[in-house]
Order: sequence, then C-alpha cells, then structure tokens
Amino acid sequence: MELLVENANKTIRGRRILCDVNLELSGGNIYGFIGRNGSGKTMLFRALSGLIRLDSGTISLDGRVLHRDFSVLPSLGLILENAGLYPGLTGLENLKYLAKLTRRVGTEEIRDAIRRVGLDPDDKRTYGKYSLGMKQRLAIAQAVMESPDVLLLDEPTNALDESGVEDIRRIITEERDRGALILLASHNKEDIRVLSDYVFRIEKGSVSGAEV
Repeated sequence: MELLVENANKTIRGRRILCDVNLELSGGNIYGFIGRNGSGKTMLFRALSGLIRLDSGTISLDGRVLHRDFSVLPSLGLILENAGLYPGLTGLENLKYLAKLTRRVGTEEIRDAIRRVGLDPDDKRTYGKYSLGMKQRLAIAQAVMESPDVLLLDEPTNALDESGVEDIRRIITEERDRGALILLASHNKEDIRVLSDYVFRIEKGSVSGAEV
C-alpha cells in the first residue's frame, strides 16, 4: 500500500497552509509529524483524508486519485480536534451508530475495540459525562475499530494519564504491525520518538525530513 502526495498546495483566506508538499508513504510504517501550532499539520491530515480539497497537486492511494476515484480514503481511521460524537449516547451507542455508515464491523468488534482502549462497553454513562481521558480513549476506539488501512492520528495521547499514554502507544504499534499506514502528529516529542519509523517537520506549510 502506497500513499503518494505530489506538489500539494492549499491556501485559505489568503494564507498558504500547504506549500508544494511531496510525500511517499507506505503501509507498515508510522510517520511522525512535528511542528508548531498553525504549521499545517492538521490541514495536511484534513487534505489526506479528503475533508478538504487541494488547490493544486494530487493525493493518491495505490494509483487511485483522491477526489477523482473516491471522495475520501476508502479505509480510514481518523482522529482530529473534534471527535464529533454525540453527548447523549453511551460510548457503545456512539460507535454502533458510526459503524452503521460503513457496515464493516458488528457489535462484538465494536465491544472489543472499546475494551482494547481500556473502557467498559457496558458503561451506561453518556459520552457527555466522560472525562477528557475517557473521551480520548473512545476516539481511539472509533479510529481503529474497523482495522483501517490508513490511520491519521492528530494528538492521539492528548488528555491521557501515563497509563493511558502507554495503552495508546501499544495500540498504535499493534496497528502498524498488522500493516496499517499511520500518520501521527503530536506535541509530545516522546510519542514521536518512541513510535515513529520516519519523522517529518512541518513549518509554514512546508514538509521536510527531521530528527527528534
């Protein structure tokens, strides 16, 4: 599996947020992205997922072009700033609702994903009553529950305590080992150092190789 970004450019309200980005990424690897707030990390992830369109350049997966051959990556797990989950539903109810959109997994797979991140699928509390750490764990569960080919993880360990960070790092490594292509953005340099096979720096929308 190969995800290819060629000469990607995007400008929003007169500000260039992606500048001639070129990447060649393959499955079974974790690619870490570091950069300050506003450097373009989140917008790159939005472009890669199909949530925004480039002004110029292409994004392709195994030769199929995003926004030409498909509108979003066909097998994608995603964590961005807002999980978009319903506060009045339980964790299990939220993930069952999302799973209906693609019909790739059933209730048992969803329950397994919730247990995998350290939550109880039978917890009757609604999402709105979850702590920040619990919300982050559920966001990881929704990202991995369908065993996607591509995972785009923006700050996956945000709001987690030490044990939660270790749990999520383990899950990310397991996903890499089963062959997923993983892009990881984190302000926690230890996340990037421990997890990444390759590291890129984003600065003013430009991407270059980096060391942590």
